[in-house]
Amino acid sequence: RMFLGSKDYLNLRLSGKFAASFDSIPLFWAANTRDINNVHYDDRLIKKLDIDKSKLPPLKRSIDVLGDILPEVADQLGLGKNVKVVCGSPDHQSACIGSGAVADFEGHFYVGTSSWIQCIVPFKKTDVFHSIASLPTSIPGKYYSVCEQDIAGGVLPFLINNILFPKNPLQNVDPPENVFELIEKLADSVKPGAGRLIFTPWLNGERTPVDNTSLRGGIYNLSLNTRVEEIVRAFLEGVAYNSKWMLGYVEKFIGRKMDPLNIVGGGARSDVWCRIFADVMERTIRRVKDPQQANARGAALIAAVALGLLKFDDIPGLTQFSGIFEPNPENRKIYRELFSQFLALYRSNKAVFRRLNS
Repeated sequence: RMFLGSKDYLNLRLSGKFAASFDSIPLFWAANTRDINNVHYDDRLIKKLDIDKSKLPPLKRSIDVLGDILPEVADQLGLGKNVKVVCGSPDHQSACIGSGAVADFEGHFYVGTSSWIQCIVPFKKTDVFHSIASLPTSIPGKYYSVCEQDIAGGVLPFLINNILFPKNPLQNVDPPENVFELIEKLADSVKPGAGRLIFTPWLNGERTPVDNTSLRGGIYNLSLNTRVEEIVRAFLEGVAYNSKWMLGYVEKFIGRKMDPLNIVGGGARSDVWCRIFADVMERTIRRVKDPQQANARGAALIAAVALGLLKFDDIPGLTQFSGIFEPNPENRKIYRELFSQFLALYRSNKAVFRRLNS
């Protein structure tokens, strides 16, 4: 028996082979990744972890073929006996490939329950103060900059279940099936700036660019004139302010501006949110076609490279976009002003949150 991550466990069930990829093993904290061409287990780390080295799986590239699918599994899944099992990559790395941003310093922006802004980088580096680091990616011999914000699209279920359609003695109504479409319409009916409301999306603390588990969300500048529509838009804008905060440190990490950004994930399906991201972050946002399928598409592309059907360099030419969102200069002033106050709210309230939630 060996320790395996979720992706590698599935590969074991499919192929009968124990293995981990260079890009799935770092979160075990037992591997030395300082030389991208020589990722290996580190005996000093293993000693500190007090684990049995024999329980750690062999390391492979994401594009290595583990073997044929097990006959009994092929029968259960209705697949041919000659189907190959490829080592593959975890979700972050697969999304990177599925975004089409596979060249050095080309950025992709993922908006799902959480969010991240990442890119392939040709160097090993760590920013311990803002939780950004270079880790192995699906492309052999390449790192990518890793960071992640705790909640992005995850604010929408909170908005729906706790503000718009809460279930309690006063109200017990299920949200309509098209609730996300209605949220988008409400947000689009409000001018940029949401009536100068600011929502901080730290509902579960934050990871990047500050690692602070005591932070909490809030809606600031409420008045008797505040409308629900403004609160809805403030939720979308608050995630965008948080993303801009992250973007600044990622660009400092890589030493250059990332423009455009390829956006993927379920949140990218919203035209309104994509326009807000473009305006707040002052970057061109290119929505990859079928953005919610980026991880699955990336996994398929990694397998295609493994089987010799294409090269990683071919992927940008295969990437299709379903929308290009340019920053609107007319919204620059209000969003810059509110973003500065978003940061001021963090500085002013972090000590309060620490006292309340420590």
